[in-house]
Amino acid sequence: MRPISLPDVPYDATAVRPEWCDLPRGVRKAIAARLGSPVVAARSAGGGFTRAFAALLTTGTGARAFVKAARLDDPTAQWYAREQAITAALPGEVIAARPRWTLAEAGWFVLCMEPVDGRIPSLPWSGTDLEATLTSWGRAASALAHPSPELLAVGLPALPDILRAEMSWWSLIEAGHEPMPVTARGTVAPERLGELADLERRLPSTAGGSGMCHGDLRVDNVLVDGSGRAWLCDWTWPCLGAPWFDTVTLLISAYASGLDTDAHIRTWNPPPDGVDGALAALAGYWLVRAADGPTSASPHSRQHQRFSGTQALAWLAERRGWTR
Repeated sequence: MRPISLPDVPYDATAVRPEWCDLPRGVRKAIAARLGSPVVAARSAGGGFTRAFAALLTTGTGARAFVKAARLDDPTAQWYAREQAITAALPGEVIAARPRWTLAEAGWFVLCMEPVDGRIPSLPWSGTDLEATLTSWGRAASALAHPSPELLAVGLPALPDILRAEMSWWSLIEAGHEPMPVTARGTVAPERLGELADLERRLPSTAGGSGMCHGDLRVDNVLVDGSGRAWLCDWTWPCLGAPWFDTVTLLISAYASGLDTDAHIRTWNPPPDGVDGALAALAGYWLVRAADGPTSASPHSRQHQRFSGTQALAWLAERRGWTR
């Protein structure tokens, strides 16, 4: 069994968010009015990499709601509005929280979601949590194989277009347009650059499809409830493409947990070189982003990117028998 690798910070403690008392008074009054009772407790969401408000609120009557809020001039407000439209249109088979209402008040956008009484899976993954998550994702992928007109109306980009536009870093490095990121030092990347770029270039032709993908399926976008059922969260970046690509992104942290990720991914019947192409593209994207300077988001986002990119590259190297 390979050694277990863990991120520097647990995924349930990556967020840096405003507290309930930090919201403008008018916004707090409007939220309480919609909830029907004053808010008596607010537990900030510990996971995530944005600085926007997100918390489980409890009112004086004991009612609970998960509320997100962002200034209207912050791009996060558009993300929350998109999440509302998508989650409202998800088919019933998808295990995900649904929206209750939205409001705009005092220059802020607020999204209220159903609360989920659950926890982010701990790393290393347990086999039970991973199986529950893959079961929920498999069920969702089947239900989203033919997205409804309501989902399509939101505007879903094609996964191959995203890969060409945002995940072609090894090709740019090979062509001399970008430097090798310092985060790739000590990995196989410098010696295998040509092969990484080739895998990356071939990926879009294998990742297309007409089904809806989650687009950001990772451990901290999962909540496991008390019954062991896995809920899929943060439906902000869905796209049209092959569902096995999302499965690869999820399994990277399972690879770091020492689990047999190749056995899991085979059940999704990916095309030849599809998984390797996905790992190459994801590794390039994350390692380049991790080498950027400080970010206005969570200070832990660069750690997440470096951890994810390094593990994606290690899994790829193991699959292809690459050694340094």
